[in-house]
Amino acid sequence: MVSAIMQSVSNDKMAIALAKEGGVSFIYGSQSVEDEAAMVARVKAYKAGFVVSDSNLQPTDTLADVLNLYEEKGHNAMAVTEDGTANGKLLGIVTGRDYRVSRMSFDIPVSQFMTPLEKLITAPETTTLKEANDIIWEHKLNSLPIVDKNGCLMYFVFRKDYTEHKENPNEILDADKRYIVGAGINTLDYEQRVPTLVEAGADVLCIDSSEGYSCWQKKTLDFIRKKYGDSVKVGAGNVVDRDGFMFLAEAGADFIKVGIGGGSICITRETKGIGRGQATALIEVAAARDEYFEKTGIYVPICSDGGIVHDYHMTLALAMGADFMMLGRYFARFDESPTTKLNINGTYVKEYWGEGSNRARNWQRYDLGGKSKLSFEEGVDSYVTYAGPLKDNVAKSLYKVKSTMCNCGVTNIPDLQKNAKLTVVSSTSIVEGGYHDVMLKSTVQNNR
Repeated sequence: MVSAIMQSVSNDKMAIALAKEGGVSFIYGSQSVEDEAAMVARVKAYKAGFVVSDSNLQPTDTLADVLNLYEEKGHNAMAVTEDGTANGKLLGIVTGRDYRVSRMSFDIPVSQFMTPLEKLITAPETTTLKEANDIIWEHKLNSLPIVDKNGCLMYFVFRKDYTEHKENPNEILDADKRYIVGAGINTLDYEQRVPTLVEAGADVLCIDSSEGYSCWQKKTLDFIRKKYGDSVKVGAGNVVDRDGFMFLAEAGADFIKVGIGGGSICITRETKGIGRGQATALIEVAAARDEYFEKTGIYVPICSDGGIVHDYHMTLALAMGADFMMLGRYFARFDESPTTKLNINGTYVKEYWGEGSNRARNWQRYDLGGKSKLSFEEGVDSYVTYAGPLKDNVAKSLYKVKSTMCNCGVTNIPDLQKNAKLTVVSSTSIVEGGYHDVMLKSTVQNNR
């Protein structure tokens, strides 16, 4: 499972949460190069074990500033440095154990209640992650500041990161124990965006476009291959047939996305009359992938992008040939998505809009090589029902996928694609497959 390249879905917070569960987020590219690279860098810094402090105070700040910072960042451990920056000279730390709101004045300076440097256990910049964790456990610490030879703060190492690692056995990490993260690119500013994202640490890139069967994508792939060879992994798309797949595979794409117009917020088929049913497209492209593999010995994975409404649709996509799935609406419902949670008529919802909507104005995704604007909408601005934390929902969805696979007598995806039996069903069959001809107790009780 990977999260869609969308403003309302994939930022650094989503990337971290999804990587903990073994998935990958593609940070949205409809923002400045610098802002996208900064999101990628924050993801890579998060799990290195050595975390740059983003909650920092000066000794002259007050308890009110502490409370405001906690409200903004949500972190209990706050560094107190001479200049209030993440890499200033360390003077102390403020945690929830250092103050009590009911007994202290809001204007009391931090210097009067912080834990000062002389009472802290710190470690030098040469400390390894294993050594840092050993110090934390030996001294029963929640955090360990790492300082340089001049006494300036460099990083924190947190006990919770070690605990989270044990609680997230499926987390996906690079060779340096950092979370894997992807990033979206376009076919316009790629000469600037790609090097900046690679330097920031992006593990994989993906060309974000509503139409992948184009000379623009080939030019982008040619640039990446010429500059980086095979060291930079990049996906391309979207396509819906054999010809589109073959074009991008021969152009050097590392994976190819399948789907045009199937997303819940996408109106490309309505406005332009192009696209294809997701199942039909996926089955044909999967056959093309296998044909290309037999001919060249190169296996190019395909990603099903769009059309997922119910959890069982994930299993169907895999059975039809998808190697993995990109989801937008699914992830937009969770706490970790970038959008606001609202209460609409008594129901909690989150905002969700398409990259082709006037709100996103991602003209780069739909541009034909000319005007730098969105000529007409190919997406809508909407709400999705709030669903809670990502971790719980992903675990439940994957449990359903695994359960269905067991019903099919398989325990891995290749066997599912080989042995699953697909059948066309009628609308009557779909109705029959849900509950029918009964009254739900919850409905009856609510009507009393």
